[in-house]
Amino acid sequence: MKQLFMLRGILVLGAVVLSPAIAYLGFTPMPGDFALGAGNQRVVVPVAYSLCASSGLALLYYLLKR
Repeated sequence: MKQLFMLRGILVLGAVVLSPAIAYLGFTPMPGDFALGAGNQRVVVPVAYSLCASSGLALLYYLLKR
């Protein structure tokens, strides 16, 4: 149970950390992101970034664990 909690924490933290790095590369917005706008304000929720980062970190964690 503790390992599952740690893995989830690592994945969420990695997604939060890697999302701005991917956005800096100019892939914004990706298909699958939620874009909310009203007037002059626009908010993009990076769902696709989070899933990509989580998958990458899970694969890295799996490979390092072996």
